Amino acid sequence: MADKKALLSIDGTDQTLELPIYSGTLGPDVVDVRGLTSGGLFTYDPGFVSTASCESKITYIDGDKGILLHRGYPIEQLAEQSDYLESCYLLLYGDLPSRQEKEKFENTIMRHTMIHEQMSDLFSGFRRDAHPMAVMCGVVGALSAFYHDSLDITNEVHREVCAYRLISKMPTLAAMAYKYSIGQPFVYPRNDLSYGGNFLHMMFATPCEEYEVKPVLAKAMDRIFLLHADHEQNASTSTVRLAGSSGANPFACIAAGIAALWGPAHGGANEAVLVMLNEIGDEANIDEYIAKAKDKDDPFRLMGFGHRVYKNFDPRAKVMKQTCDEVLTELGLEDDPLFKIAKRLEKIALEDEYFIKKKLYPNVDFYSGIILKALGIPTEMFTVIFATGRTPGWIAHWHEMISGEYRIGRPRQLYTGEPKRDYVPVNERK
Repeated sequence: MADKKALLSIDGTDQTLELPIYSGTLGPDVVDVRGLTSGGLFTYDPGFVSTASCESKITYIDGDKGILLHRGYPIEQLAEQSDYLESCYLLLYGDLPSRQEKEKFENTIMRHTMIHEQMSDLFSGFRRDAHPMAVMCGVVGALSAFYHDSLDITNEVHREVCAYRLISKMPTLAAMAYKYSIGQPFVYPRNDLSYGGNFLHMMFATPCEEYEVKPVLAKAMDRIFLLHADHEQNASTSTVRLAGSSGANPFACIAAGIAALWGPAHGGANEAVLVMLNEIGDEANIDEYIAKAKDKDDPFRLMGFGHRVYKNFDPRAKVMKQTCDEVLTELGLEDDPLFKIAKRLEKIALEDEYFIKKKLYPNVDFYSGIILKALGIPTEMFTVIFATGRTPGWIAHWHEMISGEYRIGRPRQLYTGEPKRDYVPVNERK
């Protein structure tokens, strides 16, 4: 029951509507506007930026204070002390696992990393130069054709099996998309490696040369996955929920999420960082580009600085900065021209009064883009890696919705087209 109510009076009428106000565990109160339809009204909120589309217990963000919580745990603590698979368990089940639960979950995931051999044939249907995200949309959606034994969304066991399959097989499919694009044979997963280490192995090993998975790099990959695991009701997560509200199978819903993430306004930020660094080209050009960034009439923008949600700082960035420094040191890339540009930009953003005042701090995409580039991962794969890391978040939200009461999503509109008019035969039209 709501303990507060809002009264909405309609000018020019004697109509007054009473709307309940609910309070969550954290965050602002919400006005329940479902009663508006009984009065012949509904709200207008382009982009749904002022609308709570669901009730959720998974992730909480306070952008003004720089807070990101997964099931109540600060992202900084998870990134420093946990690992990706443990965080997956947390997102799915609501609590951190015991030692036995953690071992069982990790074993289950790592023992299901292989895909059906016939799925390999699907890749040959794509052009070699197809964008990896286009490939991922297709092959992830096609999983439902191979694992139709667990597609009853009303069955909790089926939902769990689908969750395990998606988390375990996404890195395999991602690495296969990369290998196919460069004409190399697919590399089978290795269950003896960590989740992040196994992904790097499948990306860079070849049949004629084994790839040494360095612990620092495996940890960096794991942390990138972890820091992208969930981010509340963003565009792709909302897409997964909306697709799921129709009763679509989870593989189709995750494919829909991948499609939404593919948009450059959502999942392409770290790729844009590398494009920007290449455009600057040389340390000698930095002052020129800083001046362009400060000029409001210049179209150039510093990518990877500031954040739409986080108004003061990105809580994920501090941990990612540490990882970035570790990776560059491990690979001996501190003096690489591109990374020297990045480090100089970082220093300016943290010290220059203009950037401090505008709150243009380095965000998680700035550092993750540098790390992925240092690991040798091409920019067109960046969003694929984002999708791989985000998979448990998508699944957790889908499962949360399907497990409770829900209705098929049906947003309304403010119609501004032609009013009703009669059809005119073609020979009578002017």
